[in-house]
Amino acid sequence: MATTAHGSHGPLAGVRVVELAGIGPGPFAAMLLADLGADVVRVDRPGGAGLGIDPAYDLTNRNKRSVLVDLKAEGGAATVLDLAERADILIEGYRPGVAERLGIGPDAALARNPRLVYGRMTGWGQDGPLAERAGHDIAYIALTGTLSMIGGPGEPPTVPANLVGDYAGGSLYLVVGVLAALQHARTPGGRGQVVDAAIVDGAAHLATMIHGMLAAGGWQDRRGSNLLDGGCPFYGTYETADGQYMAVGPLEQRFYDEFGRLLGIGDTAPDRGDITRWDELRTVIADRFRTRTRAEWTEVFEGSDACVAPVLSLREAPHHPHIAARATFVEHGGLTQPAPAPRFSATPASLRRGPARPGADTEAVAADWGVPGLASP
Repeated sequence: MATTAHGSHGPLAGVRVVELAGIGPGPFAAMLLADLGADVVRVDRPGGAGLGIDPAYDLTNRNKRSVLVDLKAEGGAATVLDLAERADILIEGYRPGVAERLGIGPDAALARNPRLVYGRMTGWGQDGPLAERAGHDIAYIALTGTLSMIGGPGEPPTVPANLVGDYAGGSLYLVVGVLAALQHARTPGGRGQVVDAAIVDGAAHLATMIHGMLAAGGWQDRRGSNLLDGGCPFYGTYETADGQYMAVGPLEQRFYDEFGRLLGIGDTAPDRGDITRWDELRTVIADRFRTRTRAEWTEVFEGSDACVAPVLSLREAPHHPHIAARATFVEHGGLTQPAPAPRFSATPASLRRGPARPGADTEAVAADWGVPGLASP
């Protein structure tokens, strides 16, 4: 179970990470490493890095320490290379070539530390026709085909916040990559290397199963027309009498039978195996859900295997009995937030400290990492 105690350090205890401040997927990846126990030092630049959120609420900077370094000032690059020399992993999210121009690119860093894992987080990747272009999550998932799958038939694609691109296709693939490279670097004869984590690559990779189904003729390249994209009437969301929603997903026949019985349509609904009647079935299900409130339907399906759940808001989710029992959310420093994940039986992850304030840990890091130049006025 995740904890907010300071005594537990997680499975990455002893791993040192340098994060060059940025926004989005890079900081989230570094947060995940920090949650798992790594000593993450975020190199902030004077004036801030991004979207203007109050640092006190930037939860992606929890469990980290921060130092201030002006990379464009004399000695700035040298200070970062001093940190890289003592680190296991470095994470940066600049456009291709920027780190090199600043004097802190992979060649310079690996020359100082041949076992360093140099993680590069971008949207388009380090090469290709769009590599130099600006972009954000929505454009990256658009070009991979991933965005085209999300939304109802005849409707515009639905924007899935920045979860599919930045965090699933970006951060998580960067974390897998740098940890795999770290394992290689620590083997006999192993060495450091560059990890090129591009959101377009990760977002495309997420859809591997769908591409297999497409090739086999089991998936239509048309939004809202398939088993798992809302096209199927027994895999989707339905509005309740109070304007809330229930999520429905009884794909297997035995679960669907229980769903039909509890919903009260078991004897009257069209055959779910007849795709030509799916629109009719959807109408039957929708009409039935609109007869009761979300709370009432939640009680009806409670304890069943009908694969139905209430659609909760961000503020409601931490209070659901199951979520609360697992402590999936924790409170730390007055902020309710997702607990570190996943969970480890022998080396539990922990939430040890709140969001790092820019430059607040310069003196401590200078001492702990043996980089006296950090502490210079």
